Amino acid sequence: MNRRKFIGGVGGTVLAAGTATYLVSDKTNVSRADIKPAETMTDTPLRPDEQRILFLASLAPSGHNTQPWFVSYLEPYHWIIGSDKTKWLPAVDPAQRETLLSLGAFLQNLEYAADALGYACNWTLLAETAQDTHVMDVKLVRQKQKNGFDIAAMENRRTVRSSFRREALKKDDLKFLVDSEPEFINYLPTDGKECLWTNEQTIEANRLQASRDPAQQEMADWIRFSRRDANHYRDGLATAGMEIEGISGWIVRNFYYRADVMTNDFRTQGIDKVRKEVSESAGWLVITSRDSSVASLLETGRRMQRLFLKVRERGVALHPMIQILEEPSTRQAVNQAVGINENIQFILRTGYLDHYPPPVSLRRPVDWFVRPRVSSPL
Repeated sequence: MNRRKFIGGVGGTVLAAGTATYLVSDKTNVSRADIKPAETMTDTPLRPDEQRILFLASLAPSGHNTQPWFVSYLEPYHWIIGSDKTKWLPAVDPAQRETLLSLGAFLQNLEYAADALGYACNWTLLAETAQDTHVMDVKLVRQKQKNGFDIAAMENRRTVRSSFRREALKKDDLKFLVDSEPEFINYLPTDGKECLWTNEQTIEANRLQASRDPAQQEMADWIRFSRRDANHYRDGLATAGMEIEGISGWIVRNFYYRADVMTNDFRTQGIDKVRKEVSESAGWLVITSRDSSVASLLETGRRMQRLFLKVRERGVALHPMIQILEEPSTRQAVNQAVGINENIQFILRTGYLDHYPPPVSLRRPVDWFVRPRVSSPL
């Protein structure tokens, strides 16, 4: 059905049904703050500090908000951080490169949270390939001093998609964000040819991806249209996180289903939204790695998260848009086009905001991703 006719039909149905229809509908977007605590689902006796540290770790970003991590509990303050195969995205990330980057962000949050609560992390890398499910062994050891990291930075981190200002990042803000790792973080300002190429190819990569049914179906599987789905899964893409607001959000929450994601109208609207997004920014931040080993990808995920936890302080937004790296025909040209020789792992649209919104993305309770005690592989 044509989307315009569909929406028109929905409006007629609502008018005919009247107030009763509205009262039983999903009237507002579901955000993280709306989700009630879940019942405990594991017999593992997590201590309060463990619960807190692991929850803060889980606030890390991930593709489609799949939250692709699990924690195998060995003993108090001794865990294995794992890669959950059920959360992989084979259509857009067949080699699990992005999974490792997300796990790296999780590890960075975990370390910051542990330090803030008075623990040092002793790490042992377990994974040799991106497909290994046991990734990192970590032991938390009490230390005398806390590092003073502001936990609120993790709690308030937010991926923002709209209302970016176009003015270039100021030198002092860029220095604050990048100077600790200038060899790995590059800025493509909005007035440069590299930025223009990235804008155009981001649109093209999204067009290519939207035309691939497996990729579109994969996205459909992770969209949580209704309040019921948001409460049930506690992950994925809810309408609040996708910034679908007002009457559009109400229509999507109440009348859209996974099958609608596969229609031509939905795909076209998605590309139109990307076109609008790339026209509103201060350019791009590009994050690189030394190589593509497991250790390097995890460290690059940590590097991205360190950057992400600094931007709100300066009123700067980040929106990961890495479709260029996911589509072979656009990926092969990216290094030469943007003048970067190193391995590009993240492409982040950036810009100043007049108002920084609160975090809304869903999160699974800690008990949902902690697995019972297992024998240590070490």
